[in-house]
Amino acid sequence: MGRTFRKVLGACLGLFFCVGLVSCGGRSKPAPESTPADFSLASTPTTITVVPGGPGQQVSVSATAANGFTGMVTVAISGLPGGVSAQPSTLTLTPGTAQSMTVMASAGAAAGNATLTLTGTSGPLTHSTTVAATVSAPPPDFTLTLAPVSLTVVGGSAGLPVSVTAAAVNSFTGGVAVAITGLPAGVTANPATLTLTPGTAQSVLLTAAPTAAAATATVTFTGTSGSLTHSTMLALTVQAIAMTNAPDVTTFHYDVARDGLNAQETILTQSNVNSTQFGKIGFDAVDGKVDAQPLFLANVFIGGQLHNVLYVATEHDSVYAFDADSGTQLWKTSTLGNGETTSDDHGCSQITPEIGITSTPVIDRKQGTNGSLFTIGMSKDANGGYHQRLHALDLTTGVDTGASTEIAATYPGKGDNSQNGSVVFDPAQYAERAALLLLSGNIYTGWTSHCDSGPYTGWVIGYSESTLAQTQVLNLSPNGHEGSIWMSGDGLAADSSGFIYLLQANGTFDTTLDSNGFPALGDYGNAMVKLSTSGKLAVADYFETYNGVAESTQDLDLGSGGEILLPDQMDATGHVHHLIVGAGKDRNIYLADRDNLGKFNPANNPMDSNIYQEIPGAMEGQVFSTPAYFNGTVYYSSDGDTLKAFPLTNAVLATSPSSTTAVRFPHPGPTPSISANGTQNGIVWALESGLSSAGVLHAYDPSNLTHELYNSGQAANGRDSFGNGNKFITPMIVNGKVYVGTQNGVAVFGLLPTQ
Repeated sequence: MGRTFRKVLGACLGLFFCVGLVSCGGRSKPAPESTPADFSLASTPTTITVVPGGPGQQVSVSATAANGFTGMVTVAISGLPGGVSAQPSTLTLTPGTAQSMTVMASAGAAAGNATLTLTGTSGPLTHSTTVAATVSAPPPDFTLTLAPVSLTVVGGSAGLPVSVTAAAVNSFTGGVAVAITGLPAGVTANPATLTLTPGTAQSVLLTAAPTAAAATATVTFTGTSGSLTHSTMLALTVQAIAMTNAPDVTTFHYDVARDGLNAQETILTQSNVNSTQFGKIGFDAVDGKVDAQPLFLANVFIGGQLHNVLYVATEHDSVYAFDADSGTQLWKTSTLGNGETTSDDHGCSQITPEIGITSTPVIDRKQGTNGSLFTIGMSKDANGGYHQRLHALDLTTGVDTGASTEIAATYPGKGDNSQNGSVVFDPAQYAERAALLLLSGNIYTGWTSHCDSGPYTGWVIGYSESTLAQTQVLNLSPNGHEGSIWMSGDGLAADSSGFIYLLQANGTFDTTLDSNGFPALGDYGNAMVKLSTSGKLAVADYFETYNGVAESTQDLDLGSGGEILLPDQMDATGHVHHLIVGAGKDRNIYLADRDNLGKFNPANNPMDSNIYQEIPGAMEGQVFSTPAYFNGTVYYSSDGDTLKAFPLTNAVLATSPSSTTAVRFPHPGPTPSISANGTQNGIVWALESGLSSAGVLHAYDPSNLTHELYNSGQAANGRDSFGNGNKFITPMIVNGKVYVGTQNGVAVFGLLPTQ
């Protein structure tokens, strides 16, 4: 049974097997199977290098379909080292369409090698490709930063310093050149460019001009070192300022012609200068007498704010800066040296009881960092030695901008105080009473005596305004005695050609003349003098009265009063004259042609025909004052006299006044000043100013001096009183205010507050 069963089973199996074959006859093959769908994955490039902090490298990834594959392939990346990333980190590929991812290293990524695996997945199918990645060592570089990153600058001033710093990255050691761009109009950078050493900050000051318009801007600081460039931004705001429309008063009597006219006064008018609307509105207290005329500057930045500033010098050797609008003291400076005091009065009542700063200073807004005020102070040291020093003070701080210069000089001659053939300047014997003159970069000084206490002679000395070094010296009585220059506080005057003019006091005059008509020994006592400043300071021309020697002997000096230079005057024939006018103790007015002063002719008795015009006895008293000029008229007064108006017609001065004031002015007589808006709303201002009597400020109609507009005694209850006067002070008018020096301060007059 076993054998039979096996045969039957074999037959059955053979039959079954034959059914699955193509043919049961002979030897047969199995039927073919179908190939499944799939994809392959590839990347390019196969190696990349990335730089820390750099732009990164792109890797293109593509999937290729096989056996009719139509699915999407999701690709992920792995094996990224620390600090290295890929964007995007996954891809979804359509077979046949490549996509890219960017591999990048952060700035802090460590250098090294890695194998990045890109794995593509679609359902159960998975394939991978690899990229060999190298993270390179980070290159040297730098960063650039600012502090602050935003800044506001006010027109006319500098902002806070902007600190600029380059920091080294990856051992960077180069220098970084920084350029600044995007500054708005009117704004400058100082310095304009920088060269930075990494790790060391430098500062830049951004300054807006006073005229800079309001603006906002993005200022770009760009640092460059080789091929490396980085920029950083500053948000800048410029605030425009409202500038005061007022003229500066930088010297005595407004200008170097000494004409006493401010023709830019737009606030004070003939209609509002009266005791109802106008009066004393303030008082700036100081530490001594104010003999020097106050000075004024509009729109000065002090302490980060814009101020109109009044500058006041005192006989206590102090200089003050006051806010001219509020009266607030902005700064105060003493010109005294260590252990020094002011000078005593040398027994002379002209400047008493102390002598410090007597002459009116002069200002140059363009000299030095913030502009400079030049002044001369007299002092006395602990050993009894006297000093005269020229100082240059910063206008915004009062700080002495350099070493002061001790006044010292010698000049060839055998006159008073001469030694070894030269006269010697003795600081104890002199006072600087005449106002300082600034001309062509030089400060010119003229020196007077203490009363007539000798020995002394006539000195004019020049100094460089930039260095304070002495540049020129002239003595006008080198072989004689006396001949000082004081002119009751008036300053040396100058014309547009650079010639200087002065009136000399009593002293030696050489009546023996050289072939050119000049004093043989160079002594010009009691003369009107014209000086050339080209090269060596020298006399270019002069006028001496026929009786000048006799007048000097009688102390009737021409130089007791001050001179003014008149605007060009045309005569009846159309010829233009350049005239100078002055008067002194002999009570005559002298009008001279600056192109030909007339020199000396002793045969002219009883009147000088060699001068352009002389008006004998024009003044009732001796002249200790300086005239003023407005609209073709010269205004003059003298000791105990009225203020008088002398019109000019066809370049000739009227021999009698067209009008006079009702008031007679006590000793020493007023030096008038005039305010006007062009030729309109003129006002003549004059002071009753005696040391032992109450001072009175007067305002007159210049077309008729009998018409008094105002005086400070009119208001009830002493509202406008300012104490006793000061001997030679002259009123200074600017920006709607009148400033009057007193024995302990400056009285301020202006329009009264409205109720």
